[in-house]
Amino acid sequence: MMHWIGIARTGLLLLIGAAVLLSRPAVGENCTLRQLAVFPITMSDMRPLMTAKVNDTDVRFMLDSGAFYSMLSPASAAELHLKTRSAPYGFHVTGVGGGRAEASIANVAVFTLAGAQFHDVEFLVGGSAVGSDNVGVLGQNVLHIGDVEYDLGQGEVRLFQTKGCQGPLAYWTGDAGTPFSAIDISGTTPLEPHTLATAYVNGKEIRVMFDSGAGLSTLSLRAAARLGITPQSPGVVSAGESYGIGEKIIQSYIAPIASFKLGDEEIRNTRLRIADLELLQADMLLGPDFFLSHRIYVSNRQHKLYFSYNGGPVFNLSGTKKPPESAPAAAANAPSGGDAGEAAGAVTANGAVGGGDAADFSRRGVAAASRRDFSAALTELTRACDLAPNNADYIFQRAMVNWQLQRTAAATADIDRALQLQPDLVPALMARAEWSLQSGDKSAAGRDLDAANAAASPLADVRLGMARAYLAADLLGPALAQLDLWVPAHAEDARVPEALDLRCRIRALSGSDLPLALKDCDAAVKRAVKSTESYARATDSRGLLRLRLGDYDRSIADFDASLKTEPSNAWAWYGRGLDKLHKHDTAGGQSDIERATALWPAVAEAFRGHGIVP
Repeated sequence: MMHWIGIARTGLLLLIGAAVLLSRPAVGENCTLRQLAVFPITMSDMRPLMTAKVNDTDVRFMLDSGAFYSMLSPASAAELHLKTRSAPYGFHVTGVGGGRAEASIANVAVFTLAGAQFHDVEFLVGGSAVGSDNVGVLGQNVLHIGDVEYDLGQGEVRLFQTKGCQGPLAYWTGDAGTPFSAIDISGTTPLEPHTLATAYVNGKEIRVMFDSGAGLSTLSLRAAARLGITPQSPGVVSAGESYGIGEKIIQSYIAPIASFKLGDEEIRNTRLRIADLELLQADMLLGPDFFLSHRIYVSNRQHKLYFSYNGGPVFNLSGTKKPPESAPAAAANAPSGGDAGEAAGAVTANGAVGGGDAADFSRRGVAAASRRDFSAALTELTRACDLAPNNADYIFQRAMVNWQLQRTAAATADIDRALQLQPDLVPALMARAEWSLQSGDKSAAGRDLDAANAAASPLADVRLGMARAYLAADLLGPALAQLDLWVPAHAEDARVPEALDLRCRIRALSGSDLPLALKDCDAAVKRAVKSTESYARATDSRGLLRLRLGDYDRSIADFDASLKTEPSNAWAWYGRGLDKLHKHDTAGGQSDIERATALWPAVAEAFRGHGIVP
């Protein structure tokens, strides 16, 4: 049986600060809330990140209320020079997409969290990385120690110990009468620590799990089917692919719904993300998009959850291939009616610029940016930059907001200043390289990618993104080098098929090591699900490779498979046209080439640049 992480309940009690007696009527005169710890949270691509220290190394973890146990990725454990040992026989971890990953155990000699040191701390090691900006997740074995308040909009998560509290614990509503909801949650245990409650979709009951690490709120396909919603239903559109802990890639969709109701809040005529999740305890994950738009208090002692609306869209519906045809997101994706309607008017009270130091303004700014409230984000981040004018991170954060607001000159000035202050700031180097690629300046992109390559650690997750960017800059050798570093260090990662596909494509484009390329492409195609974007990319790459090899019939079959899913892929049309010309099907070949050129006038030049001509 696995032991809990070495942060024992008694250990965290050492973090207790001054007791906060709340005598307001909403809480009760005899109720004491004692704050155990405060975790400053910085949002990054819908991931709530917090800082800690593993031995002598500063690191970031994603705070994941959906994880029963804290975990490191294998590459992060290796980079932190942690020795691992086998988990008990048959032990594995399972992601929400059904992917499984073998797990091992690592011991951290000294783990520093919230300013306190803990010794000989155990972490699980395994599965996919959860972003290039963190080493793993902190889960419910930390969060379940007491009550927990999620205030992601203000950039904090707080742990509490309560005494004598029988009434509502939404203490922040105070005497102002800010509306809040109180709902029952399932009883929890150390082995079943997840926060589960009841919600309603289109008036029908579902079970929801509050999962700060879910990426985005998502309803399972199985639950959607019970509601009469399938990927083939009218108005449902593709929202791309996602992945969890294990190797499995899952497809997601955006579906119109009449209503979503939780507690006293109801959102009408909106849309929900649905995906092929394998959830044992719930029908839907309420992810960080929901957390950002609410302030949430989980009382494990009372088996209650209290929440109030912060403002902005409740669900992040990005990723659709075409824009929704219904009402604008701000109107269709916010609570309405009854008390929930009043919550929408509380935005100024809960969302106004607050006080604090530069770090406080920065955290609130990136939280606002995660809610796509870029105007508020710019205000907060400008204040952070004013208070700490030489902090490269804050200036880079503002650069990204300026870019989203299409303030190109301001964004460029900010990112240049950030890199002047900190030349090895890898996220800024990667962002500036991407901007250069968008403007067609491949030379500038290459310089920034080379700098990022020199600054990043050998096993860093960001190297997969570097490979994509190097390929876009037509720098095939450096792109291949990134993949040769990334693939062995991320063997169980869900993105391995993508990496193998990229490596196959790079070799096919360069005309080198074609047998090795075919091995990679075969593996990528085998692991991809048919009729998905991954399958279309992998068969397109293998079609190109087989064109190089002169295997024209199989190349045509691969391009056919790719075009069946992605009919606007000019590369596949042109490649198939060349195959047909080689087979002396002049009319068919010219027809495909004309179709490709209509889709992308520069396609012939792109092929010629790699020495592939009719």
